[in-house]
Amino acid sequence: MAAGSVSVVFKLYCLVVMTLVAAVYTVALRYTRTVQKELYFSTTAVCLAEIIKLFLSLGMLTRETGGLNRCKGVVVEQVFNPVDLLKLSVPSVVYAVQNNMAFLALSNLDAAVYQVTYQLKIPCTALCTVLMLNRSLSRIQWFSVFMLCLGVILVQWKPAELTKVQVEQNPVVGFGAIAIAVLCSGFAGVYFEKVLKSSETSLWVRNIQMYLSGICITLLGVFMNNGAQVMEKGFFFGYTPWVCFVVFLASVGGLYTSVVVKYTDNIMKGFSAAAAIVLSTIASVTLFGLQITVTFSTGALLVCVSIYMYGLPKQDTSTLTKASEDDKASREKLVTV
Repeated sequence: MAAGSVSVVFKLYCLVVMTLVAAVYTVALRYTRTVQKELYFSTTAVCLAEIIKLFLSLGMLTRETGGLNRCKGVVVEQVFNPVDLLKLSVPSVVYAVQNNMAFLALSNLDAAVYQVTYQLKIPCTALCTVLMLNRSLSRIQWFSVFMLCLGVILVQWKPAELTKVQVEQNPVVGFGAIAIAVLCSGFAGVYFEKVLKSSETSLWVRNIQMYLSGICITLLGVFMNNGAQVMEKGFFFGYTPWVCFVVFLASVGGLYTSVVVKYTDNIMKGFSAAAAIVLSTIASVTLFGLQITVTFSTGALLVCVSIYMYGLPKQDTSTLTKASEDDKASREKLVTV
C-alpha cells in the first residue's frame, strides 16, 4: 500500500489505534503500580515484553520473506552478524533503561501528568536529530519546542492532588525518571533511525537484532535488581490479567506504531499525542481522583498546541526564493517599461 494512496478511513483507523495504545498503556500501567497489593517486579515485565517483541518481529519477517525457510535463511545470513549485533546493542541498553524508568515514573506520578511531561521527548529528539543527523528545524518548530517546555513546567509547577491513591509517592523521583526516559527516547530513536538508513537491511531484521540484545540486557537487569526475590517468589509473581495487558500493550504498541506511522503524517501524530493526553486526564480524574488545576490545564493546552505546531509541514524555501526572484524580476521589468 503506497503512502499516497492511503484512504482517509485507514488514516483515521491508525489515529484511533495509536491514541488508544498510548493512553490505555499509561493508565493501565499506573493502575497496576498503585492499586495492586502484591506488586509485581517491573524488571520481569520489561524483559517479557522484549521476548514477545522478538517473536512478533520473527513473525513479521516470515511474512515479509514469504515463508519459514526463507526467513530462516535471512536470520542465519543477516541477524547473527557480530558487528551489527554490537551496533544494535546500544539502543537495546538505552531502551531497557527507558522502559524501566517508565515503570518508576508511573509509580510516583499520575498518568495524566506523566503523559504531558513525557512529551519532552519531542525537544530531546529534535536536538538529537540536529546533532546526529545534521537536520535543521524551522523557526516554528523551535518556537513550539520552547512552548512545550513552558507547558511542562506549568504542569509540574503545582503537583496535582490525588484523592483515590493510597500508596506513597515521590514526585521528585517520578520527574527524575521521566527526565531519564525522555533522554533515552530521543537518543535511541535517532540512533536507530541512523542505523536503519545506513543500509538496506530490513526493519524486521534490525528489530530482531535489537530485541536479542534487549532480552540479554533485561535479563541481566532482573538478576541484578530482583534476583533473590524472583528466585524466592517466581518470575511471574504478582501478575494479574491487568499486568498481562500492560505487557501486551508494551509489546505490540511500539511495533504497531512503527508500521502505521509511515502511512500518516506529523500532524496526525500530533493529534494522536494530544488526544492521548486528554484521554489520560479523563481516566485519571475518574480512576485516581486527579483534581485539575488552572496551571495543569494551561500547561496541558500549551503542550497540545505545541505538538500540533511542531508537526506542521515545513515551507519549501526553494519555491519561496524562486517566487521572490520572479516577483523582483517582474517589478524591474515594469520599471524599465
